[in-house]
Amino acid sequence: MKIGLYFGTFNPIHVGHLTIANHLAEHSDLDQVWFIVTPQSPFKKKSTLLDDHQRLEMVYRATKDYVKLRPSDIEFGLKQPNYTIDTLTYLFEKFPEHEFALIMGEDNLKSFHKWKNYELILENHSIYVYPRLSKGNVETQFSNHPKIFNISAPIMELSSTFIRKEIKAGRNVRPMLSDNVWHYIDEMNFYR
Repeated sequence: MKIGLYFGTFNPIHVGHLTIANHLAEHSDLDQVWFIVTPQSPFKKKSTLLDDHQRLEMVYRATKDYVKLRPSDIEFGLKQPNYTIDTLTYLFEKFPEHEFALIMGEDNLKSFHKWKNYELILENHSIYVYPRLSKGNVETQFSNHPKIFNISAPIMELSSTFIRKEIKAGRNVRPMLSDNVWHYIDEMNFYR
């Protein structure tokens, strides 16, 4: 089985995440997309995140009605801060029957050369890149790489940061979230 790994803090998961993941599950050779809930990104401050299990619960609620989309807490037990190469190594050992590919926005591809052991990642895994509205040239050193696939997915310029700010300001964000996630955030008074 070929699994696409969609990494993120998902703080919160929103309809943009779901749209991109579902598009890849339906329009590529990926059999499933796993949302890898990241406990602590090396690039984000821990203090801005909801508890790991609350974010996992939101991903579970958002994906439970989609057969090809799955939540994953695989990084919760790994040493923090964690790097993608470590997660991929662990997944390969735990699920040798699966082939794993990365899913990332083209904005992340621009800085991919700065990732820990990026050459090893590219040697062993495909990367599916979804479009973003971006300023400047999106050409990178990876533009013609045989393991990097540009996917013609809908462009979703919705961010979790924007949603958190809108909630804090008391504005209605319900259309930006799946119903299950919106109800959970509302019930728990998150981001207020």
